[in-house]
This record gives sequence, structure tokens and C-alpha cells, in this order.
Amino acid sequence: MNGISYGAFIVPGLLMLSLLQQSVSNASFGIYFPKFVGTIYELLSAPISYLEIVASFVGAAATKSIILGLIILATAALFVPLRIEHPFVMVLFLVLTAVTFSLLGFIIGIWADGFEKLQIVPLLIITPLTFLGGSFYSIHMLPPLWQTITLFNPVIYLVSGFRWSFYGQADVNVALSIGMTFVFLAICLGIVAWIFKTGYRLKN
Repeated sequence: MNGISYGAFIVPGLLMLSLLQQSVSNASFGIYFPKFVGTIYELLSAPISYLEIVASFVGAAATKSIILGLIILATAALFVPLRIEHPFVMVLFLVLTAVTFSLLGFIIGIWADGFEKLQIVPLLIITPLTFLGGSFYSIHMLPPLWQTITLFNPVIYLVSGFRWSFYGQADVNVALSIGMTFVFLAICLGIVAWIFKTGYRLKN
């Protein structure tokens, strides 16, 4: 793939796939379980701010996901010839993605009113979008029409930017990838702020 062995080419995509799934699952279950057993009310009445509550749940989920991602990266380095041309950008994408999708998982955990709903978004939306977002191929291999359609998939910006940090090659402009990640982060932050402002599924 453009002079890169296929085994090395798919590592950023595999890492991003694991990162997205783990971030969403960890955060959604982390906030849903206190709701399920009723301890969420003790948390809401404690003398701590909403910002501290969100930071604790999202921070824990994101930290676990980042650690898992680094383990996958270290393991992959034993089997394929990896190189990281832009380590700062790699860390930036790793942290931004983990935090953003942990926020998304936090939102899902509050929205869900059953264990089944916790799996709807990760299994039926995020996983297919990741597989169709250039994780295992370059979108330039697709026909022009499908290349255009793929650009509406938000995951392509994450995978493309993350792969650029490794090999200096991207399907989408790196600045656009970073910008789209910050936009998604801002959207998630806005939704979380609205949830705590209105008490949506927290105070009833």
C-alpha cells in the first residue's frame, strides 16, 4: 500500500477500531451501572461539580482505552515494521479520540434505559463506520462515487489523520482531520452540558 507493507498499513486502523470500541463501552457502562443500582443519586447530591463528575468517568474510560491502545501498538511493533514519523500528532489523535468517544459513551450510558441499548450504538453504528472508514484500505482504491460517499463517514478523518502520524500518508488533509475531531469533541461536550443542565434521565 503506497510502499508500506500491508501488515504495517492496517495497524493504525486496528488501533483506532479498538480505541473507539473500548472508549464507548467503558464510559457507557461506567455511568449506566450507577444509574441501574441507584447510586447515581448519591453522586449527584455529593459536594462535587458536574465538571468533576464528567472528568472522573470520562477520564477513567479514556485512560483505560489509551493504555490498551499503547499495548496494541507495542505488540504490533514486534510483528510488523512500524515507524512513527509524527509522534506528537499520534499522541494528539490518541488522546483526542479516546476523550471524544468516551464522552460519546457517557452520553449513551445516560440515554440507555437497558443493557441492550448500551450495545446498539457500538455494534450497529460505530463498528460498521470504522470498517468502512479506511481502516484496512485506502479510500483511493474505491470508485470516485464511493470516495465521495466515504467522506461523509466521520471515522475516515480519525483513521486518516492517525495513519498520517505514522507514515506521512493520508486519504484526507491532516488539518481537516484534526478540525473534524475537535468539532465532534465540541458537539459531545455541548450534549453533556445540556444533559446536566436539564437533568435528562438523571433526576427522574
